[in-house]
Amino acid sequence: MNTVSLMRIEEPPRADGPEHRPFALWRLGFRPFYLLASSFAALSIGAWAMQYAGWLPGAYLQGPLWHAHEMVFGFALAVIVGFLFTAGRNWTNRPTPTGAALAALAALWVAGRVLVLTPFPLAAAVVSAAFPLAAAVALAIPFFAARNQRNYFFVALLVLMAVADALFHLTLAGLLSLPGNLGIQVALDAVLFIMAVMGGRVIPMFTNNGVPGAAATRNARLETAVLGMTLVLLPLDLLHPGLVTLPAGVVATVLAVCAALHAARWWRWQPWTTTRTPIVWVLHVAYLWIIVHLALRAAAALGWAAPSVATHALTVGAIGGLIIGMITRTARGHTGRPLRAGRGEVVAYVLVALAAVVRTFVPLFAPSFQIASVTVSAAMWSAAFAIYAVVYWPILTRPRLDGRPG
Repeated sequence: MNTVSLMRIEEPPRADGPEHRPFALWRLGFRPFYLLASSFAALSIGAWAMQYAGWLPGAYLQGPLWHAHEMVFGFALAVIVGFLFTAGRNWTNRPTPTGAALAALAALWVAGRVLVLTPFPLAAAVVSAAFPLAAAVALAIPFFAARNQRNYFFVALLVLMAVADALFHLTLAGLLSLPGNLGIQVALDAVLFIMAVMGGRVIPMFTNNGVPGAAATRNARLETAVLGMTLVLLPLDLLHPGLVTLPAGVVATVLAVCAALHAARWWRWQPWTTTRTPIVWVLHVAYLWIIVHLALRAAAALGWAAPSVATHALTVGAIGGLIIGMITRTARGHTGRPLRAGRGEVVAYVLVALAAVVRTFVPLFAPSFQIASVTVSAAMWSAAFAIYAVVYWPILTRPRLDGRPG
């Protein structure tokens, strides 16, 4: 089976969907989770402000801990699950959660977001870690039934996310003697690998399909090297510096090589051909932030930059950018709409890209303006996802325009 057929996530025609129903939120995984994630991204700044003002004094997670945990295990994980449920149905030709089962998983996600703001740490930890585990089980059922071995690793990565969440909570409770950010870093490594896999599958395909004359290519050896080096970051972060202290030069070299491989891969996709096609260039710009992130991590290993700068290049630029690009394109495709970005989407793309620039480079080159950069970038990033939530609410809650299921 070729790559295009594996990555085609458009629902095949079926005749059993009750298309007369006007409310379609629970018909396929992307619908509730894209809407929940974008709404959460838009509203999370308000929760942060409430904490800062002392209005949530009993919250289990507060300040930077809450922010780091929720951006990974809340926002990013919701989009990943929504995408995998949607793509997984097409990869296996078997059902993934819909209806009441999908609503229950969405409720579990919401409960996790609420509980971390309450003074109930055990309940928050259990429910938060249960969501990726439940999603892994739901995805494993169709994958294993269809023997879709090519994509089994997605199930493993969701389980890894559950383990990383558990590590975070157990460390915070003092039950494990591990670096405080280890659970977050493991989760970020898992998300980075997911982005590397999916980016390699869809960005060159979307480029060739959406840009006349583009000739984005993939090289098998380069693909293996890119994914292999990206996967190396997981054991590197697990071992260093908590268990083994590696020389800074070794760590920096691994990261620099990984950045160079990603840059070579990105260049083969011909990003310069996409400037007139926003729904495509947004993915190229977002992938560029992976390269920036890895380069800044190498610099941080040598003491040349703050680690937080590298982290925000990944979270704001790469994760935020790929998510805003993918949730517009896949939502339009799966609701029977043209694969074109409207004015609102383009504004959202630009806001996310600018938020990444401000959050990454202002603290790097003008540290005295860090507080201002955090405020401005947060406002732009939240505004981008607020635009998505408003524009896509009717799209995600109504049936497909073409009458097909999904």
